[in-house]
Amino acid sequence: MKTQFNLAAVGLLFTLNLQPSTLLAQGSLTPPGAPAPTMKTLQQVEPRVPISSAPFTISQPGSYYLTTNLTVSGGNAITIATNGVTLDLNGFTIASTAPSATGYGIYINSGLRNIAIQNGHIQGGVTNNGSGVFSGPGFGYGIYYSGSAPQNVRVSGISVSGCQYHGIYVGFGASTTVENCVVRTVGSYGIVANTIRSCVALDCGATAIYGQQVSDSRGESVGSGTGLDALTAQNCYGSSGSAIGLSAYTAVNCYGSSSSVDGFFATTALNCYGYSSGGGAGLYASRVASGCYGYSVSGTGLNAFVVNNCFGESAGGYGIYAYDIAIGSYGRTSTGPAGLRAYIANSCDGNTLSVTYKYNMP
Repeated sequence: MKTQFNLAAVGLLFTLNLQPSTLLAQGSLTPPGAPAPTMKTLQQVEPRVPISSAPFTISQPGSYYLTTNLTVSGGNAITIATNGVTLDLNGFTIASTAPSATGYGIYINSGLRNIAIQNGHIQGGVTNNGSGVFSGPGFGYGIYYSGSAPQNVRVSGISVSGCQYHGIYVGFGASTTVENCVVRTVGSYGIVANTIRSCVALDCGATAIYGQQVSDSRGESVGSGTGLDALTAQNCYGSSGSAIGLSAYTAVNCYGSSSSVDGFFATTALNCYGYSSGGGAGLYASRVASGCYGYSVSGTGLNAFVVNNCFGESAGGYGIYAYDIAIGSYGRTSTGPAGLRAYIANSCDGNTLSVTYKYNMP
């Protein structure tokens, strides 16, 4: 049987070796001729419209991009005057040398929709004198609109600095979004939009970040505005020199600080931290504070209607002040009236207590 198997194998190999050599051919390596024209226009090869000088007005829908840095000596650099525009700054800078800050880096006409602005810088020369007074050359505004707020607007990857008034202000239209943007040293609002994600606004004269839904963002006001103000804030930080550090209807995993009033204010606060070096509360929740910490130098450390699993402390006020119920919480004060004050307390403690009804407590 072994001999028969070997003979069969030899026959198979012989058969394979007799196959035509053309089966192994790879085809000709010689090009058939010169490359044929693509028959495409420049507009088809690069469908976007280049912008190489300013001032420039976009009056036709389409995609536009900068080819170089742009500088104006006054007025607006780029005006968007029609719907359906994508403007790519292409990593370049739009600047102004106006001796007294005026005009707009990018100006959006009233009531427009379907606008996208991305990837670049807007730069003025306005500075803060250290006392919250902003002055200098350049732009009045970074990105702003007139009249009715625009709709379906997205601003991404833009940095704005040194403007006399607002940084990025696209309004509260239901579909305005600002993401991955940075604003620094502007005399009024830093960033204003319906949805704000992964943004930073520092050294702002008014509210630094103001939106409906704000996440993963940081806002710092050196003037009378709130550091960060939102309907819903998640994973955010806000600070203010003379107003509330962070204010939200619902706040989750947030931190707020203030030098004069409440460091943090929310209707409902979950896993949040508030600090006040002035007379305000470290953290103030008008309804519920859960898993939170608040500290105040002279005011109440943590103040809420219902306090759950929280810790509050103060050097001169209440550590925790619960208008109604405190559960599983601890309050401490150095010289204030009580470490923990509550109408009803369950499983709570403090260095001094002021509680009307106690449960599961000494």
